[in-house]
Amino acid sequence: MDQVSLVIILLAALLIPLIMAKFKINSLPTAVMEIIVGIVIGPSVFNFVNTSDLISQLSTIGVIVLLFLSGLEIDFSLFKKRRTALTPLEQKNAVNTPKYSPVRLSVYAYSTIIVLSLLLAAAFKVSGLFSDFWLAAILFGTISLGIVIAALKEQELLSKAFGQTILLISVFGELVPMMGLTLYASVYGSNSQILWLLLLILAVAALLLLRFKPFFRFYQNINKSTTQLDIRLAFFLIVTMVTVAESVGAENILGAFVAGIVLKLLNPSETTRERLDAIGYGFFIPIFFITTGVDLNLRTLLTSGKTLLLIPLFFLAYMVAKIGGYWVLKLRFKQANALAGTALTATTMTMVLAVLRVAKSMKTITSDQSGAFLLAALLTCVISPLIFNKFYSAEKEDLVKTAVHFIGANLSTVPVAQQLRKGWYDVSMYTNHPENYQTYHAQVPVTLMENFTAQDLQDHGVFDTDILVLGHIDAERNYELAKAAKAYGVRRIIVRFEDRNVLNEHEDELRELGVEVYNTPEANITLLRALIESPSTLLLLNDTENSIYEVRVLNHLYTDVQIKNLQFAQDITISQVIRNRKLIAPNGNTTIMYGDRLIFTGNKQTAAQIRQALATAN
Repeated sequence: MDQVSLVIILLAALLIPLIMAKFKINSLPTAVMEIIVGIVIGPSVFNFVNTSDLISQLSTIGVIVLLFLSGLEIDFSLFKKRRTALTPLEQKNAVNTPKYSPVRLSVYAYSTIIVLSLLLAAAFKVSGLFSDFWLAAILFGTISLGIVIAALKEQELLSKAFGQTILLISVFGELVPMMGLTLYASVYGSNSQILWLLLLILAVAALLLLRFKPFFRFYQNINKSTTQLDIRLAFFLIVTMVTVAESVGAENILGAFVAGIVLKLLNPSETTRERLDAIGYGFFIPIFFITTGVDLNLRTLLTSGKTLLLIPLFFLAYMVAKIGGYWVLKLRFKQANALAGTALTATTMTMVLAVLRVAKSMKTITSDQSGAFLLAALLTCVISPLIFNKFYSAEKEDLVKTAVHFIGANLSTVPVAQQLRKGWYDVSMYTNHPENYQTYHAQVPVTLMENFTAQDLQDHGVFDTDILVLGHIDAERNYELAKAAKAYGVRRIIVRFEDRNVLNEHEDELRELGVEVYNTPEANITLLRALIESPSTLLLLNDTENSIYEVRVLNHLYTDVQIKNLQFAQDITISQVIRNRKLIAPNGNTTIMYGDRLIFTGNKQTAAQIRQALATAN
């Protein structure tokens, strides 16, 4: 019987996304649909599935993997201290000031949640509806990080400021209640542990990070399909941290979450993250969400009058506890999105299950009260994503063109800048030659600077860009500035080297850093050879309707997909795929991988949209 129930759960996990795609159900995250389907196939409706020890164990692993992957989603670059002055690009596009960063907004927003949760818990205690003040406060302050991540992923928002802000609020919404639950169990539980032992979790995490960081690059170099060392390391971290957490009286999900943070700080490759996502979201996590629905026996819960009274009250408490975040989010995001984000942070289920499991074992909550908390949490998972998908629309800062900054205004860079300005690019140029400034400033935006030191460029916001082109004639200066820009965090750097001797000396170092280099004579030779070997190349380059494009695939929606199955496969022709610095001659069966650079031709009107879709990080 256990195996039959597991087969039904796995069949449901397979069919849910297919049915959602078939009937275009986009208003609810897949995780919420899995919970609802779990209710339908469980004792509440058809009673096809009953949880067994095997399914419960797989469900527990699912929530552990979910919290591990949640820790892996945090973008720690948000915590880096950046300049407070507005860059020229920010001034031009009127982007909100950095003082309202995702980190600061999330801290402010969750602070309001803590205050409101305490007030609501006090109100329930005074009214006599629920007497355990601390347990109620913990429950009202929870946020379902797994469902929030699922909703943000499906909207492709995790790489954007709005998505990272909501993600960080949700991280607090699991981490703070997690710590609160641990303290609650330690103080009021019969088997209370010494609280200072909780520091062992952080100590072990720091030890693992320091131990594996020097060797992680080595692991990646020798990693292969038959060893999968990165995946082995991931599960070693999970089991170690879960074991330590449980040993000191904390919840296993706290250990899993910290393990995810440790692996994130080790800077795993995107391939590693994709495989971990495949293991988690492909098997364990759907079992957890479906089992959650199966465990909600509505027939039993809805027979109690007190439960029916508490469900709407607890639902309102979950929602009202998050309402303060609306005014915080309005500081940076537009009103509709502030409402959408506030609604999404009101989803709660994962931590509610963990809290209620502990509370039941401590006998501090009745079955009626536990059922009311669970059903109210389920309502938030259904209603909140609907509100989010109804009101969210792209922020102005998300529609800003790709910023390209040129250092050096000359005959090599100015014509390129003029053409880029006609497309989806925001171009700025910088020169330290007054005569070049006088010559070109009327044709393209050029800023005259006295010096081109790294510090001067940082102070003028030159390094605050998506793409930096070092087109100065001085090769040594280009080399030094390329290293400084990479250390600052510029994502893509293109460097001109007319002095081949300088390039020979530093080429390997720059390529190791991910810097792209070019040399004008070699580029001319390559073009001439192409014209001789393929005369149609010149026609293509001069074609006014079509053009050649290159794009790096960062959108997970288009990875692990064969070229023939791309939704826009008929609109473009992919001629080359560059993977790990190797050229691949593609065909219809070639699978696109994350990080691939595609060289394709297409109509100028549609190619720009396709390029943007492929390059949108998700």
